[in-house]
Amino acid sequence: MRALLELARTDGVPAKADALSAAQSIPQKYLEAVLADLRRAELVLSRRGPEGGYWLARPAAEISVADVIRSVEGPLASVRGERPEDVSYTGAAQSLQRVWIAVRVNLRAVLEHVSIADIATDNLPEFVDRLIADPQAWRRR
Repeated sequence: MRALLELARTDGVPAKADALSAAQSIPQKYLEAVLADLRRAELVLSRRGPEGGYWLARPAAEISVADVIRSVEGPLASVRGERPEDVSYTGAAQSLQRVWIAVRVNLRAVLEHVSIADIATDNLPEFVDRLIADPQAWRRR
């Protein structure tokens, strides 16, 4: 996520992995593995050589936080490595699948509607501010 936020500020000018690593204090080997995932997901493009580097594959406003998480981590919500709609329970746990589906819906509600551009420009959607205005949002549990 942090590398993409740095790339959002380059206006399409390729950025070297070592510069991204230094800017966000991300270990370079780890960052290169993440950038490979992002490239496979077609969120970043790259070119080798002295004029090479990484840049966003599309405008930052068109890349959601959910896109990034899915490219690196897989589905937003999974249960034992399965999608919530693919799990089933019996007896007293029968309703649990619906809870997992509700969790996914709520994750999507935020992550699919916040873009890299929103974060990079510190212009988060109003609904995010409403959610975090609740003191309970900041309470550790």
